[in-house]
Amino acid sequence: MYGRDPWGGPLEINAADSTTDDDRSRNLQDLDRSTLPRPLDETQQSWLLGPTEHKKKKYVDLGCVLLSRKIFLWSLGTILLTASLAGFVTLIVKTLPRHHFKQPPPDTCTIALHKALNFFNAQQSGKLPMHNHVPWRGDSCLEDGNFPGSSYKDLVGGYYDAGDAIKFNFPMSFAMTMLSWSVIEYSAKYEAAGELNHVKQLIKWGTDYFLKTFNSSADTIYQMVTQVGSGNTDGPSVVPNDHYCWMRPEDIDYRRPVSICYSSCSDLAAEMAAALASASIVFKDDKVYSRKLIHGAKTLHEFAKSSKGRYSPNSQESSKFYNSTMYWDELIWGGAWMYFATGNVTYLDRVTSHALAKNAGAFSGGPYYGVFSWDNKLAGAQVLLSRLRLFLSPGYPYEDMLSNFHNQTNIVMCSFLPYFNKFNRTKGGLIQLNHGDPQPLQYVVNAAFLAALYSDYLDAADTPGWYCGPNFYSTDVLRDFSRSQIDYILGKNPRKMSYVVGFGERYPKHVHHRGASIPKNKKKQSCKGGWKWRESKKQNPNTIEGAMVAGPDKHDGFHDVRTNYNYTEPTLAGNAGLVAALVALSRPKSFGTIDKNTIFSAVPPLFPATPPPPAPWTP
Repeated sequence: MYGRDPWGGPLEINAADSTTDDDRSRNLQDLDRSTLPRPLDETQQSWLLGPTEHKKKKYVDLGCVLLSRKIFLWSLGTILLTASLAGFVTLIVKTLPRHHFKQPPPDTCTIALHKALNFFNAQQSGKLPMHNHVPWRGDSCLEDGNFPGSSYKDLVGGYYDAGDAIKFNFPMSFAMTMLSWSVIEYSAKYEAAGELNHVKQLIKWGTDYFLKTFNSSADTIYQMVTQVGSGNTDGPSVVPNDHYCWMRPEDIDYRRPVSICYSSCSDLAAEMAAALASASIVFKDDKVYSRKLIHGAKTLHEFAKSSKGRYSPNSQESSKFYNSTMYWDELIWGGAWMYFATGNVTYLDRVTSHALAKNAGAFSGGPYYGVFSWDNKLAGAQVLLSRLRLFLSPGYPYEDMLSNFHNQTNIVMCSFLPYFNKFNRTKGGLIQLNHGDPQPLQYVVNAAFLAALYSDYLDAADTPGWYCGPNFYSTDVLRDFSRSQIDYILGKNPRKMSYVVGFGERYPKHVHHRGASIPKNKKKQSCKGGWKWRESKKQNPNTIEGAMVAGPDKHDGFHDVRTNYNYTEPTLAGNAGLVAALVALSRPKSFGTIDKNTIFSAVPPLFPATPPPPAPWTP
């Protein structure tokens, strides 16, 4: 018997099957149980359902942020690509040969500046500081002022003036003013050269000493010290003093007299006021010390006004060494610094007085007009007050006198140029500001400083130059003049000799200097015992590095002879001008010029007064 196979084939049924109905019934029940539903594994499901469609997620869950999947993939790819490139570049850089780029060497003026500042270390008197670093120097003159009848028991410190051991306050205070002025204008250059702290220490060594030479705590004084030590060699006297004796300062055992000015001290008092006032700007961040300097400067300036006269009359020993020709220039110079240090317009009123300027010779000219030195401060004061007009322009009632000072400054700068015949020059190119007299370099470096500084003033004021009559000259002409004079001093001269000791390969070896000419040993030289070192033809056993000697003669000649001070003696005032000129010329012009604002720190805003109405018209 055949039945129909539901799956498409015949199904044979055996009739002779002996299975009973009951058995078939049980079998069907078993089949029914086998048809009960049970879970299928994944393979079985795939057989029945076919492949499953998976929807791509549009977002990526980062936990705290739900980010678009596309943005996530782009970001991840960018990071991986950047990391690969960075690694590739790093690999290339590491495998390439390395080139070490050195800092450019310091310029000539910066090298000379390091040495020039060391001269002041060699001139320090008293108990030397730890940072003196001059191996052949030691503590000296620790009893200055300490003797019976002395009004000033402690005059230890300060600086020896030159090759001797005298402390002259007049040139010393000018030297400190020059150093302070250069720091105020060029502090960034000093800092770049690594010399800012050094030069400030040198200034403070001088101002600390000045505060001992008068009653700096008083508001009014009636006397002040002018010098410590004596240099009188007139007559047959053999009394030991700082010129008669040739001995190291460390060996001095004789009493050093103290010279005092009681009434006519206008020039000295005003110059010392300038030194303290300018230093107060240098140390303006040390408010206690700065105020102390300002108070002392005020006291000195009042003394200068009340005691009209020169500190060096013919009867004084100072007239033989540092004779002051007048005091009006110091009153302008000191008053200008007092104004910058205090901002008190009373000082500005005084220095812009037409009568004071006339007495100082501001309009008279003459063969030495424009020569800036320890004796004549007029040219420096005019440059300083021209600065005030260029950058603050206070207007009425000061404009008239300030414009006169400015015009006179322009005339002085014209006189420095080789196109005019105001001053002669040697064949080697050195300007003869003292008209062929000995010791010319101290005047040359001051002129070089003023020219470079005024050039920087004009540049900072966006002024390309100035007029000399109908001719216009650029500021570069002034710098060229300044550079040519300093180059001459550093060795670009007919003798191919540097006049700064220790700079270059050839420089003076027989410097007129007691401490440098006598060996440092345990043997103490007596007053006359050191004469053998003065007369010796051998070179100095100690190198007084940075000392600028007096200089050549008007024919570019020079004699390296210890006994001829007109050629070989360095001075404190001359070397201060050298330092100022060197820092002004150091570094390229692109490095920067002057600090326009620091000098005006104490000056309040100026509001020009209303000019008086014109006189009524009359027919």
